[in-house]
Amino acid sequence: MDVSEEKQQTARRIAAFRGATRVLARGPQTATVGERWARLSEAAESVTDLSGDVDIYGDGVVAELEAKVAALLGKEAAAFFPTGTMAQQVALRCWAGRTGSPTVALHPLAHPEVHEREALTTVAGLRTVHPTTAARQITADEVHGMDEPFGTLMLELPLRDAGFVLPTWEELEEVCAAARARDAVVHFDGARLWECTTHFGRPPAEIADLADSVYVSFYKSLGGLSGAALAGPQSFVDEARAWRHRYGGQVFHQFPQAIAALVGLERELPRLPEYVAHARVVARALQEGFADAGLAWARLHPQEPHTHAFRVLLPHDPEVLTEATVAQAEETKTQLFGRWWPVAGAPGLSFTEVTVAEAGLAWSADDVRAAVADFVCRLP
Repeated sequence: MDVSEEKQQTARRIAAFRGATRVLARGPQTATVGERWARLSEAAESVTDLSGDVDIYGDGVVAELEAKVAALLGKEAAAFFPTGTMAQQVALRCWAGRTGSPTVALHPLAHPEVHEREALTTVAGLRTVHPTTAARQITADEVHGMDEPFGTLMLELPLRDAGFVLPTWEELEEVCAAARARDAVVHFDGARLWECTTHFGRPPAEIADLADSVYVSFYKSLGGLSGAALAGPQSFVDEARAWRHRYGGQVFHQFPQAIAALVGLERELPRLPEYVAHARVVARALQEGFADAGLAWARLHPQEPHTHAFRVLLPHDPEVLTEATVAQAEETKTQLFGRWWPVAGAPGLSFTEVTVAEAGLAWSADDVRAAVADFVCRLP
């Protein structure tokens, strides 16, 4: 497929999803700039004083956001970062200096290993090792069994590229204790930490208490514009601010991102448990719908979602499944799935990620099964 053809397909897909009236979650490209700006302007007054001064290099509303996040996570301090990639690099670089070890133990499917173009090694000069290659969370036994020292254990919660999977609470306690038994610190990649509370049965602060530092995102679960926060001890955050400046993250104005994050914390954070609960309803109905439609093979992973997102796997090429998804959205105004991707090492098998948010709460199990039946009819 050439570049022009790919652009046409992308434009068609976005138009179809934007025109759908029934969706499980609204994607970031389904709103226009005007619509997004109007929603933010309407909500801003509920989270900050709009008569105040705009932020300059991190004061004002940005500092308000940092204080709120630190309190939510039970940490001494937090620093706002323009991107999670920068926050992660800075966190792990700071810990390398403090522990005296440039080696980071993490999962090979973790975000820095898959989506950051080797930034940890290329930019930060760190070295990574993998306690396991299995598509699940790292275990305490694997940490104890590492045959070389490391300074930091990084855990991604949930591990997105393994299917948004989480350990049990007991397993998480054990793996953190195992790292400390190896004289290592623990850092949580908590980009989606906010949605983990239902699975763990604990608030964000109690989850974050297991780690020495935590990174959280403001746009993934909370619907913000962009940005992240890094939370931990005061001296650690002070050092992180210095490295943020060196990395080019000392941004002049950030009030739109900060206000959007505060809106997400006020409006979306309290609703995430509801989304997780309904994701489990949707997941069961999807499995029933595939079975009722006579599909020979279909899988959901995990079968009971740990968060409000999970994977669906079907035995067709991604182009076929994406075409069926887009055609369904165009013709019925119902968007059941998003774009499909090939499963590495498994020709003819594809996956998509399903997220259930506010829009998905209107779907009953019968609605899901009916949409599955229509979708399956579109497959060869």
